Amino acid sequence: KTQPLMLILKAKLNLYKSTRGCEQRQKIYTRRLAHNSTDIFNVNVWVSIVSARVKDLEEVLAGFTITAPASGMVIYKKEWRGNKRKTGSTINPMDRVVATLPDLTSMISKTYINEIDVSKIKTGQQVNVTIDAFSKKTYNGVVSYVANIGEKLPNTDDKVFEVQIKIDGSDPALRPSMTTGNKIIIRIFKDATFIPIECVQAGVDSIPFVYKKNGIKQVVLLGETNEKNIIIEKGLEAGSLVYLNNPEKPEKFKMEGKELIPVLKEREKARKAENRTYRKNVQGG
Repeated sequence: KTQPLMLILKAKLNLYKSTRGCEQRQKIYTRRLAHNSTDIFNVNVWVSIVSARVKDLEEVLAGFTITAPASGMVIYKKEWRGNKRKTGSTINPMDRVVATLPDLTSMISKTYINEIDVSKIKTGQQVNVTIDAFSKKTYNGVVSYVANIGEKLPNTDDKVFEVQIKIDGSDPALRPSMTTGNKIIIRIFKDATFIPIECVQAGVDSIPFVYKKNGIKQVVLLGETNEKNIIIEKGLEAGSLVYLNNPEKPEKFKMEGKELIPVLKEREKARKAENRTYRKNVQGG
C-alpha cells in the first residue's frame, strides 16, 4: 500500500510541475505574440510609408517624360554658367525647365547699341538683317524692343543697350543662335547730297570745310551722318569733286562759303545749350 501511495504522490507532483510549466509557456507565448504583433504593425506602417514614397517618386519620374506639344527643334535649357542641362544635372525647384521648343516661325535678332546712338533707335524702325551663314540672303525686320537700362558686355567697358528685332516671315534655314548683321534704318532722305566722312575737315575754329578739286576750300553746313557718309545741307553741289584726304599745299586753296559761318555758330550754340539742359535733367533725376 505504501508503494502505490508514493507513486500517486509522485504522479501528482509531476502533474503539478507540468501544469506550472505549461502555464508559464502560455504566458511567454502570449507575451511573444503581443510583441510580434506590435513588430508586425510597425513593419506594416513602415511599408505603407515607403510604398507611398515610392509611388510619389514614380509619379515624379513619370513627369520627366517630356512630350513636345508639336514637332520642331528642342533646345536644352542652359544653366547660369552657360552649360546645357543633361543627364545628371541638378534641377532647381524654382527653375524646373529642362528644354524649350522655340517657335521658328517667329525669329528675333538681338543686337547691342552703344549709349551714344541708342537715342536714335525707336520701336517700329525698319531693319535689314543679314545672316553670316547665308551671306547672299537678306531679311526684313522691325525693331520690337529697346532696353531702358544699359549693361556692360564681357571683356568691354562700353555701356550698351539691348535691341531686339523681329524678322518678317519665316525661313526653315534660320536656326537659333545664328550670328546676324543688323542695319537699322533710322531715317530716309530723298535727293540728299552726301560725301564720305573722311572728306570733311575742320580747323582750330571747328568750322567744317572740304577741299574741292577746283582749288576751293569750301565751308559746308553738315546734316545727318552714319558710320560712312555725311549729308551736306549747304555749300556743296551734287557732282562736285572733293578730296578724300588733305591735298598737297592746302594753304593755296581759296576759302569760300564764309556766309555759312554765322549759321554754323548758331547751331553750335544751340547744341551746347541742348547738352547743358540734358545734363541738368539727368543729374536732377
